[in-house]
Amino acid sequence: MKILLIEDDDSLITLLTRSLNSQHYIVDAVRDGETGWTYAATFDYDSIILDIMLPKLDGISLCQRLRGAGHTTPILLLTAQDNTTAKVQGLDAGADDYMVKPFDLAELIARVRALRRRGRNNPLPLLGWGDLLLNPSTCEVSYNGQSLALTTKEYDLLELFLRDSAHVFSSDEIIDRLWSSDDFPAEATVRSHLRRLRHKLQAAGAPNDLIGTIHGRGYYLKSHQVNDYLDNKENFLPPTSEQPAIPHSPDHPIDVHESVDFNQQQQYLSFLQETWATTKPQCLDRLAELFMIADRLLMSNGSYSDQQQAHRQAHQLVGTLGVFSLLSAMETARNIERLFDRSTLLTPIEAATLPTLLQKLAQEVADNSPGSVQKDSVSPSLPLLLLVDLDPDLVRSLTAMANVHGYGTSIFSTIEAATDYLTTAPDSSCVILASLTGSPEPLFSFIHTVHQRFPHWSVLVLSASDGLSERLAVVRHGGKFLSTINLKIDRLFAIATSLLQSAITITKVMVVDDDLDWLRAFPKLLQPWGMKVTTLADPQQFWTVLQLVQPDALVLDVQMPEINGLELCQVLRSDPYWQRLPILFLTVSNDLLTQQAAFSVGADDYLYKPMMGGEIAQRIRHRLARLQAGQIAT
Repeated sequence: MKILLIEDDDSLITLLTRSLNSQHYIVDAVRDGETGWTYAATFDYDSIILDIMLPKLDGISLCQRLRGAGHTTPILLLTAQDNTTAKVQGLDAGADDYMVKPFDLAELIARVRALRRRGRNNPLPLLGWGDLLLNPSTCEVSYNGQSLALTTKEYDLLELFLRDSAHVFSSDEIIDRLWSSDDFPAEATVRSHLRRLRHKLQAAGAPNDLIGTIHGRGYYLKSHQVNDYLDNKENFLPPTSEQPAIPHSPDHPIDVHESVDFNQQQQYLSFLQETWATTKPQCLDRLAELFMIADRLLMSNGSYSDQQQAHRQAHQLVGTLGVFSLLSAMETARNIERLFDRSTLLTPIEAATLPTLLQKLAQEVADNSPGSVQKDSVSPSLPLLLLVDLDPDLVRSLTAMANVHGYGTSIFSTIEAATDYLTTAPDSSCVILASLTGSPEPLFSFIHTVHQRFPHWSVLVLSASDGLSERLAVVRHGGKFLSTINLKIDRLFAIATSLLQSAITITKVMVVDDDLDWLRAFPKLLQPWGMKVTTLADPQQFWTVLQLVQPDALVLDVQMPEINGLELCQVLRSDPYWQRLPILFLTVSNDLLTQQAAFSVGADDYLYKPMMGGEIAQRIRHRLARLQAGQIAT
């Protein structure tokens, strides 16, 4: 689909265009408000991304002009002004959404998708047509379960037909919707793309006239039934094979915390570094101009016009540095911008602070790059075994086995050293093995610290005895007890790595509830425990979403419109595939009869609102652990 980007920062234009193109958006980019008005009034766009501070016509005024002329295209405002007044002005001018620089590109793309949903009669973007299925969030297309490998333009053509299935598209309309304004092709090019798309559909088993032709008018989808499903909830970049697409209720806000595989991160980082190489000199040029203006102001030779120009340069620096995640430099630039953001000239005392700020900013721009800031995000850490206060021979054996199987190890001779490590430890997948010797209190304190900082880590406590009192003490303090009596080293390693694999595996939780406020809060409650949450407000869509998500656990409300949670539970328990799925009820209904009814239809647990995220997560994890216990035992 087609987006108009109105932004005067060349580096940001490059980054946004590349990211949007990767999601099959066609982008027209212009650099001032007046040109933006001309494009918006001339061409049809699915959405507009609009910076506030623009040459010739600012973003607020352009937004007002567009709305005054009757344009209803969704508008997303961008700005470096992080204050309530600017947001209110933008939204009052008719904008649909607002993002402050720096912003996450994945979140921006998600917001663009959300704007498109709001602007259409049918807001459910996972599209079907008979046996044909297209998921815009993952850019995947299949026919009767068979995946189709389409080129970008073939995909764009198919999505265009699916999104407006009742329309007959002429060649001119297709060109206008799927090509940027400076790259219009000949009609023969459109026919060539259509011919190849039809051939691929036929090869997958589709009828040869699925894309029909009305001579003299254009092309259309030849069918009578459209099946619309739900969009992907959290993915803004294509998911890895281990992380399938997750749909969501259109009423639920977007969660931007999705994993991107290592290769994608490396490719994107390389692109950032290449772009920064050309952007960095531009930033230094802006800084040079700011230094000259500061000198004039210090010498009392500067004018208010100089000050306005300095404000624009600082504002652009804030946006540019934020896009490249140079957050320290961005904050310094923001302080300079605020200093110039006034209707009167700086006083001599205020002007005297400029050289220090500018020198600091110049140093930060010169010394940093996207790679230095994002190195943690592109440095994949091995799943880790922490070995604490263990016998040296046992440490050597476990370390050797870990190396063979591709696990990392960290070794600490004392609990105190391991506790110190927790203050700087990365939040990666980890299982701790510690021995129960001497006084247990330091170990129990250590376990408490671990669960405070890393609630999803497991602590496996090894003991040379096998008494019930010791087991109870370890379990009560949050550890897992394992007796080493007659325990072989390979068995110990298998148990530890099984726990580690459970920590690595992302637990997918599906929540069905008609309380939208609760749905918005739920993903954040479970986020610290590494759980991926899909929320659904409409139980009518339950079966479709369930099959797409394939959750590890299900959380249901009892009372919902049209279909209640008890009925959904009965449906699952009668299905051989889903009858073992852990089902938890979470509801305000605390009467005994409702609770008994839930357990009678197959519930695994019954919880009352409100409840802390930690307890919900623990209930889910305990249930999953019980399901996995048989596998671990063998």
